[in-house]
Amino acid sequence: MQSSLKLGIVGLDTSHVTAFAELLNDPGHPYHIPGGNIRAAYPGVASPDFELSYARLQPYTDELANKFGVTLLDSEEAVAESCDAILLESVDGRVHLDQFRKLAPFGKPVFVDKPFALSTQEAREMIALAERYRVPLMSCSSLRYAEALSEQLRRMGGDPIAGADCYGPMAIQATQPGLFWYGIHMVEMLYRVMGAGCVRVAAETNADYDLVVGTWADGRIGTIRGNRKGNNKFGVLVHGEAAAYYADISSHSKPFYASMLEQVMRLFHTGEADIDLGETLEIIHFIECANESRETGRSVELRLNR
Repeated sequence: MQSSLKLGIVGLDTSHVTAFAELLNDPGHPYHIPGGNIRAAYPGVASPDFELSYARLQPYTDELANKFGVTLLDSEEAVAESCDAILLESVDGRVHLDQFRKLAPFGKPVFVDKPFALSTQEAREMIALAERYRVPLMSCSSLRYAEALSEQLRRMGGDPIAGADCYGPMAIQATQPGLFWYGIHMVEMLYRVMGAGCVRVAAETNADYDLVVGTWADGRIGTIRGNRKGNNKFGVLVHGEAAAYYADISSHSKPFYASMLEQVMRLFHTGEADIDLGETLEIIHFIECANESRETGRSVELRLNR
């Protein structure tokens, strides 16, 4: 029987913390994820220039403590000391590196919610810390594991993937620039399908829409359409060499979070992440390059190996 881990959360300014608690702490939930319970949390410090941080920190902290009985602690280190594994959930990607610096020396598994970091340099530093302290580390958007997408990938069987077109809502948040706020969901879905290896990205943007085109080293092409007007649903059209496969992401009853938490719990129990950290680094770099292309109107070569 799988042992039950004592889980801790750092950063309570996001709805993810209560959604995760429902799935992990309530055995009666139809999509309950076994293997661990959230026992302790450090609320963190709200970002004063980010309303979605400072307006939500206290309400979600109160709900986590009062509804789920989670013990509130006063630092990242206190959470790491008292728990077997950590969910780093702060909504502001700007604080993740500093928080991870405090968690990494404990050597315990850490899941970092999206966005992992807001620059390639910060992502490199976090990965270096994980390697130095042998921290099992994983980061992603929950959309990566949406059941509708997983079902279509299974349907493909051996049909080689030729490309993918991903779409979804793409609100812009000044503190998490360009694709780092909501565009990252489509980027994660694209990389779930295509894997690492993008070499060039080009973006078109206006007040209502973004279109981002990535070219992979083997010639395959993947696209992202971000909507700020009209359709606010997520979807993916996966192109195989023999046929195309459409995933309506909202069509499945299983929550995105449940599918993602299955992979997070695998990380926590085995120390093995489903996503290679090299791919996570490339995702952050892809977004950085896409943002550059949004600003300049020119295609941008990915520069990870330079």
